[in-house]
Amino acid sequence: MSASAGGSAAESGAARPAYEPHPFIGGRTAALRALAAWRMRWPGAPRVIVLTGSPGSGRSRLLHGFLMLCEPDFRKQLPLDDMDPATVPPDLPAPAVPDPTLRTAAQVQWLIAEHFGLRATRARDVFPELAALGEPVTIVVPDVGLAGPVRAAGEPARLVRDVLTPLAAVETVQLLASVPRELAAELAGTLPRGQAQIIDLDDPEWADPEGLVRHAENALDPGLGAPELPYTTDPDARRALARAMARRAGTSRLTVQLALQSLLMVPEGFDPADEEGLPADVGEALDLHARRLGADPATLRLILAPLAFAEGKGLPVELLGTLSTAIAGRDMSQDIADGMLLAAPFIKPVEVAADEDADEDEGEGNEGSDDGSGSGSGSGESRTLLRLMHPGIAEEIRAGLPDLRAAQTEIAMALLEAVPEQNWAKADPYIRDHLAAHTLEAGLLPRLLTDPGLMAHADPVTLRAAVEAVPLEELEAPARTYLRTAPLFTRTQAPVQMRAALLETAFVEDGLGPYAEVLHTLGFDLPWRTLWSVPLAGVSAVTTGSLLQEGEEAGTRPVAALLVPEGTPGSRPSTGESGGPALLVHDLLRPGYVDADPEQVLRPSDEAREAAPFGFSRGADYLTVWARKSRQAVTALISDTPFTGVDLSPDGVLVIATERGVTARQILAPVPPADPTVPDRRTGTDDTDDTDASTHPDSATGLEGDHS
Repeated sequence: MSASAGGSAAESGAARPAYEPHPFIGGRTAALRALAAWRMRWPGAPRVIVLTGSPGSGRSRLLHGFLMLCEPDFRKQLPLDDMDPATVPPDLPAPAVPDPTLRTAAQVQWLIAEHFGLRATRARDVFPELAALGEPVTIVVPDVGLAGPVRAAGEPARLVRDVLTPLAAVETVQLLASVPRELAAELAGTLPRGQAQIIDLDDPEWADPEGLVRHAENALDPGLGAPELPYTTDPDARRALARAMARRAGTSRLTVQLALQSLLMVPEGFDPADEEGLPADVGEALDLHARRLGADPATLRLILAPLAFAEGKGLPVELLGTLSTAIAGRDMSQDIADGMLLAAPFIKPVEVAADEDADEDEGEGNEGSDDGSGSGSGSGESRTLLRLMHPGIAEEIRAGLPDLRAAQTEIAMALLEAVPEQNWAKADPYIRDHLAAHTLEAGLLPRLLTDPGLMAHADPVTLRAAVEAVPLEELEAPARTYLRTAPLFTRTQAPVQMRAALLETAFVEDGLGPYAEVLHTLGFDLPWRTLWSVPLAGVSAVTTGSLLQEGEEAGTRPVAALLVPEGTPGSRPSTGESGGPALLVHDLLRPGYVDADPEQVLRPSDEAREAAPFGFSRGADYLTVWARKSRQAVTALISDTPFTGVDLSPDGVLVIATERGVTARQILAPVPPADPTVPDRRTGTDDTDDTDASTHPDSATGLEGDHS
């Protein structure tokens, strides 16, 4: 099948096309034929197609229209019998379509794994499992250029290299991806000759000038919603204007679209006979519109500039004036008040839930996923965000600014000043979740990453992406602590209070106690206070108890006994003989080892444990603390490494050992009142143990308070 065959009469304008065009696309016959051949695995068709083109060339619209033909239910709404049969793929199950918009490469990878029901829990296992399915699978990845929660973090390139390239290498995968031009050759070039094809919509082979004319003509038709004007009601004038618009714009569908929106929103002052008054590119579309309305083009660009830097789903309308003023270096409030009609053709308002400005509504789908959520769930109210009609407009505006880093610096400073009382709990969700993205491009992010409050409140997917884009050697110690803790936030979709609690422990583990203390002053209802942490490897069991003391400090001293490998400094053989495990004694309530005979450590009595306010249940890396009388959970903890030992003292000190070390946390959660309808007798896993470390110090289970 010839990729460019068919539609020649339409392209020459000599006659009505033999077939009806796709009702959504309105053309693109050559490209649709190539995509249909790919979909039906036509002999000689490539296994991988990389769709590319300049910003605004119409990639998204083409792919959207093609997916309509691939969706069985949607096909029923299309006039398939009237369309070119070579552009209509067979009726097959819909392909997988993981949307990368605002997602990380890892999130896209887990979306694919979830779609095909893979059991992989590690990223590197996804591709072998996909290959092991034993049957061809079809995957369409649209809008790769929109990937990533942080624009400056380079997520599209990461998606191509870490996901699409290994995906394309799986011989049973049939892949179609819409990729920015600078990444297209990289993706296609990884495959043997004949397996991949690049369709560049700006190339003459794939360009569709007649489809562009048809699009403009339909948009100018009063029967389809256009205002009644001399050059819209007269079919010949309408056709002539549409041809002039398409001729000036070349292959840029975006330029034609912006010219149409400018004309249809504000038709005054437009002369259809002046072809020089039609834009040849996006920049001219902005400037001609401003001049036709008697405004300075530079003013229009300054009004739109904050939206060219906006992150996530868009910029809150309340921040537009603040950031425009910051970029311009002068008060822009009156310009914005007077200029909304000026900016309207280029802006798209978006209504979102009040606290859903960031990527807070994504599901996880897989325990190994890097997906996550932010700190709020929305209040049911909505707010208005503003964004530009197309990323190509943002590229044009940013390219016209003299210094992008300086502009981002002004934006970051203005956003910081807009945080009430510098309290992140009161910050606008956009500022809280996207300030890091702005400071990243300004080169200021390392300075920001010393604020524990921001680390807890910010959306972890977004903040993690920004921090990972900074070279590790440029990060200070608190930022490195955040970086190693963030995967746990995103894996568990931890809410803000739990993020603060996990950070508090991580700071103590890394010797950053003052940062942990700050989190106790910021109004978080933390479920615990981390008392101490030791980086002790090889701990296989722990127990809490007390040590009798004589002399001036007579009485009992709460301690933790740790079962460690023989030869651990400060330890003593657990049996009094060499050749077995050893015991190490640590103070329970404060940092510091205790030089004491482990046999003198007394375990709490069964009566003391039963009278304690809390009990716990645990799994390999998950633990729940509950109130004994009410049986209500008071807090939970998940670890990024499996537990090797856990115990809970009667006074509520939780000691946990992993392969990384040992931490002690004082449970701060209030004890819920007892429910008289729930009996005190418990069932299920038990945190008590009648084995005493002082009498059986060589027993690993004798040091454990839990047998679950």
